[in-house]
Amino acid sequence: MAPQYGPSRLNFRSSPNFIRGSVAIGLFTDLLLHGIIVPVLPFILHDRLHLPDSQAQLWASKLLAIYAASTVVFSIPSGWLADRCSTRQLPYLIGLFPLIIGIVLFSLGRSMAVLILSVLLQGTSAALVRSVGFAMAQESIGGVNTGKVLGTINSFGMIAQVIAPIVGGALYNATGMLGVFIISSGALTIDLVLRLLVMETNKDTSNETNETPQDNTSRTYEPESWDYITENRSLLPKANDTAGEPDGDIGPLVQAIPVIYCCHHSRFVIAMVSSATAAMFIGMLHATIPTEASRFLHFSPLQVGFLFMAFVAPCSLCGWFVGWAVDKYGTKIVATVGFTFLAFPLAVLGLPFHEFVAGHAKAGLFSIILLLNGIGLSIVILPSFVEASSVLQSCKKANSNVFGAKSSYAQLFGFHWAFFFLGLAVGPILGLSLTKYAGYTGTGIGFAFLSGVMAVLSFLFIGVKKEARDGRM
Repeated sequence: MAPQYGPSRLNFRSSPNFIRGSVAIGLFTDLLLHGIIVPVLPFILHDRLHLPDSQAQLWASKLLAIYAASTVVFSIPSGWLADRCSTRQLPYLIGLFPLIIGIVLFSLGRSMAVLILSVLLQGTSAALVRSVGFAMAQESIGGVNTGKVLGTINSFGMIAQVIAPIVGGALYNATGMLGVFIISSGALTIDLVLRLLVMETNKDTSNETNETPQDNTSRTYEPESWDYITENRSLLPKANDTAGEPDGDIGPLVQAIPVIYCCHHSRFVIAMVSSATAAMFIGMLHATIPTEASRFLHFSPLQVGFLFMAFVAPCSLCGWFVGWAVDKYGTKIVATVGFTFLAFPLAVLGLPFHEFVAGHAKAGLFSIILLLNGIGLSIVILPSFVEASSVLQSCKKANSNVFGAKSSYAQLFGFHWAFFFLGLAVGPILGLSLTKYAGYTGTGIGFAFLSGVMAVLSFLFIGVKKEARDGRM
């Protein structure tokens, strides 16, 4: 006789809160292991491979770019495969094993080839956990309070980036890679247990309408769905359209990867560009903070870790609030304000290292500027998630023949993370190149200009007009 408590345990494992918690822990583990490595990577290359300082920093940037590039390559295939699997739990679970192997190789590797293989595996795992995990979380909420839910998950994950640089720097100073490996193993064990326990649920309502089979022209939508219609082109079918029939020939590529259909809409394209741009800023800061702090402030790995905390802390603390603001005020306002604000601390990024700033004030001023950059980044990261998700929901409602009955959220987040990590790969290369030829001040001004451009694009293309949100089309 089956135990009576079985169903309740199954209900708990498939509950939205448990799914979100598992995804948050998965993101936390991924960011923790990556964050531990970033600030100490140049020192590892110097100590273990005996590279000179200049070569160590160059190869550290290359390894970070390889990590990001591998995530770009595997994000879209991961999402595509996950949408075609009968369950998301299997790819979500399998995605942890490349990370385990990668960390072991990184801890033991004594050659550049092994380290490159290590970061390739870590990037592959990041692609799987982000595309599949975020899809599971999105489907568990059914499109309700998307900003707050994704913001909360992202905030919890970002806590890892607050503590990881400090933990990584302290452990490496005290024990070398042994302490880093022990902490990584503990986090991976907890993540593995949760991935084994989680059972997905699907509350995706993006294909649901109130129409009857005989009525192909009158569709009623919830009031909030008006927020998902573009300013210049309605996503709803015309009166003479066949229900769910896409406009024109969709082609074999769109049939194979339906989320590509969303690229017809400027909101989706700008959301992807916004994600890549925000990641570019992060990649630039990740690559340049250790070098500039070491060159001008003579900081140790532990001190560099504290600088990273000033930069990352706002991203972990502001996620829920930014999500609430996105749900309440819309993506246009939040994205525009965020990129406008971010331009100012980027523009003064090199200010602390000028001669007119007193020596004892340089570190404090640099920390404040990094804190302001972190606040700006915490604002601009989330709107692109919500914007892309809302466009997908509207496209599915209007073109059910393109998307079919299955969810396409894993493909969506695969695309999103591909663009994000593309920016993360370009950021270090562009940042270090600009710093070499224009100095850190020139780098900051260049990225500040890019942030201003994104503020204008966000205002013009992201979100909808107030009349559309109120249902007055």
